[in-house]
Amino acid sequence: MKLRIFILLSIVLILSSCGSKRQIVTKTPPKPIVVKEPKHKNVEIPEVKQTKKKKTFTKKSYAETTVDYVEKFAPIAVREMHKYKIPASITLAQGILESGSGRSDLAIRSNNHFGIKCHRGWKGKSVTHDDDKKGECFRKYKHPESSYKDHSVFLTTRKRYAGLFRLRTTDYKGWAYGLKRAGYATDRKYPNKLIALIKKFDLAKYDREKKMPVVKSYESSKTVASSEVKRERPVASNTSDDTQTRFFYKVVKGDTLYSISKKFKINLSELKRMNKLKNNTISIGQELILK
Repeated sequence: MKLRIFILLSIVLILSSCGSKRQIVTKTPPKPIVVKEPKHKNVEIPEVKQTKKKKTFTKKSYAETTVDYVEKFAPIAVREMHKYKIPASITLAQGILESGSGRSDLAIRSNNHFGIKCHRGWKGKSVTHDDDKKGECFRKYKHPESSYKDHSVFLTTRKRYAGLFRLRTTDYKGWAYGLKRAGYATDRKYPNKLIALIKKFDLAKYDREKKMPVVKSYESSKTVASSEVKRERPVASNTSDDTQTRFFYKVVKGDTLYSISKKFKINLSELKRMNKLKNNTISIGQELILK
C-alpha cells in the first residue's frame, strides 16, 4: 500500500515539472489605427502668391549716349566752326569729354558742357562745383547752345589761344595738343583723349561739312504759330476703328531736325522714324510728319 502511494506521488511530481517548462504564448491583436480628423472641416488651403519679377530697364551704354549727343550737337558745332574757325570735331570731342556726353552733374545743373569756369569779368549766372579745388565757380547757362556759343567766344577772345587759329580746321590733332599747351586743361592726357574720341566716333567728318543747316537759337525761338503746322485731312488708322489726323511741319530756312524736335517736343529718334529719315539732312520746303 505504501509502495503504491509513493509511486503515484512520484508520477505526479514528474508531470508537474514537465508542464512548468512549457510557455504559453498569447498573441495580442494589433491596435486599430485611428485617423484623427481635423477639428475644423472644409479648411481652405491658402494660395501661394507668385511674386512678380521686377522689370529691369537696361540703361544706355556710354557709346549709345555719345552717339545721341553727337547727333544733337553736331549742327551747332558745325555752325560754330564756320563762324569762328574752330574745328567741329574738337568742339564735339571737348563737349563729350567735359560733360560726360551731357550726363555730368555740371552739364545737368548748369548746361555747362565745356567746364568753363567763371574767370574775371564773367557777369552771368554761376554754380559752385568741385574740380581742381573744392567749391570752384563755374558758368551757368540757360541752354546747352549758349554753352557752345560761349565756348567759341572764350577761345577767340583770349590771347593764349590765338596761335590755334593759324591751324587749319581739319588739323584736329594740332588743335588738341595746342589746347593743352595753352592751358585749357590740367590733364596731361587731354590731347590723347580728344583724339581718341574723334577717331572712335568719326567726328572728323564734321570738319569737312560745308552746308549743314544753321541751328536756330533757343533764346530767339518764339512760340510756334498755328500757321506753321499743317493739318492733313482725317485718314483711316491701321490700329483702330477711328480715324486719325496727321500733322505736318514745313521746313523753313534755319531749321534743323534737332531744332524742330525741340520746338515740338518730339524725341529726335522718333521724329526720324516717323519720317523714315536715315540721317539729319532736311531741306527747305520739306514737310515733316509730327504726329
